[in-house]
Amino acid sequence: MAENDGEMKNEKGFPWKKRKGKEKIEEEEKGSDPLVKFGSDVMFIILSFLDARSVALSLVVSRGWYGVASSDRLWSNLCEKLWVQKAHIPRISQARGLSKLQAYSLSVMDGKRTRIMKEDLWDHAWEFHYNMVAPEYFRDLDPYWKGTGRLMRRYFHPDGSQTADANDMIWGGHEACYCVVTSFLDGGQIRDHYVRINRWPQLCVTRKEDWSWEMSNHLYSYTSIQDAYKKGGTGPLFPDFRFTA
Repeated sequence: MAENDGEMKNEKGFPWKKRKGKEKIEEEEKGSDPLVKFGSDVMFIILSFLDARSVALSLVVSRGWYGVASSDRLWSNLCEKLWVQKAHIPRISQARGLSKLQAYSLSVMDGKRTRIMKEDLWDHAWEFHYNMVAPEYFRDLDPYWKGTGRLMRRYFHPDGSQTADANDMIWGGHEACYCVVTSFLDGGQIRDHYVRINRWPQLCVTRKEDWSWEMSNHLYSYTSIQDAYKKGGTGPLFPDFRFTA
């Protein structure tokens, strides 16, 4: 290490750079922090123009940023934007004591859930129609194929029964019961998951982008009817999030 004109140099003759102290670094970081520069009110306005993913990333910047980015006012608006085009609002997101950030997160998680539960069945009314391969006799009575009137509806009940409207021309007043069947592989993955009504062929279950449900086999199809207006939400209060799309 050489010394020339009072300046410390390394073995290669380059001057040593002084290391910045920790306090100096923290002071510079604070000076470049928009939250420190503009204040929480201005940052709240800025964050209100961002999408949910961007706001969520702001949560991990610092404690100060978390305080602004986790605001109920901010996430209440994001929840409304999330729910506005959805067929169903998850009951778990409406539970008392939740922050709006938690409500948003739980809504997204429930929207990815593809394992239907009994509460999903009995909380919604269902539109019902026959598919093309069904006997012509039934299709001739089906408003879906005739293009006249409201589609037929079916209702599932907590006691395991199923009913239809009184003026349903196909129902005929027969008794019907349903069950949800789920089987697993050794690793805990779902092997089979379906709904069965009486002894009819099993109904395969799918989840749509608007969080509605569809159940179908080769003979007929069910689609859950939009009911986002229901106070308190719909579906299970404690859904199983282990099996999501």
